[in-house]
Amino acid sequence: MTETKAVVASLPPDDVRPEASRFRGAFYACLSARRDELFELTDAVLCADGPVKSPVDLTLVAEHRRGHGALHGALNRGGMDIDRLRTVLAGLPLTRFDGGRPVLAVDVSPWLRSDAPCSADRLFCHVYGRAKSASQFIPGWPYSFVAVLEPGATSWTSILDVVRLGPEDDATAVTAVQLRAVAERLVSAGQWAPGDPDITIVMDAGYDVTRLAWVLRSTPWPIPRAGDRRSTARNSASPNPRPGPNQKSPRPPTP
Repeated sequence: MTETKAVVASLPPDDVRPEASRFRGAFYACLSARRDELFELTDAVLCADGPVKSPVDLTLVAEHRRGHGALHGALNRGGMDIDRLRTVLAGLPLTRFDGGRPVLAVDVSPWLRSDAPCSADRLFCHVYGRAKSASQFIPGWPYSFVAVLEPGATSWTSILDVVRLGPEDDATAVTAVQLRAVAERLVSAGQWAPGDPDITIVMDAGYDVTRLAWVLRSTPWPIPRAGDRRSTARNSASPNPRPGPNQKSPRPPTP
């Protein structure tokens, strides 16, 4: 006997779909070369059933209507106006918490490339939960991102900015530049004005919150409150806090 259960579908509500249609048009306008193929590749990535392990696999997705040649041509010769795309993302409606307070999250997520020794600028990314040990260092590309958090349970994530960290980059310095640029774009898009509720920045204990607050002291919102999150305070006070993106695990004392 088949038992029917109600599930929560991971679909945007009806009032969001017109905005999503406008965003698709704005995203298409950000593509400067091979735009039709790049647009279909983006649809294929989002609609693929599971993680994308190879670009060629995207040609088998129904949303991709072109062949291998078009795919490789777009990846090699395609173009995108990144600054225009960032401006478009900043203009989208922001989800807000109680009182209209926006909450942004800052973190580093690695794209692991252990089987790509010829790829340039790979770093050893600190990852958790992939083996019996508590953590591992796996070659890959770390990406620093700024995302908008939502108060409810949802699988949708609104990314405002993404930057790949290189071997010589300082994660805190890159984050400071990201947040300053995001602040300027949000103000220009009318998302924040003097007198509005403060924007809260959420990050883990791997960041130097004191240094970040000092660097961003001239921004239009109070960055020093980024370190007020309770879990961050607990992690910072623990004897072995989680290492940050460019920090090594603490070495145990020598007996």
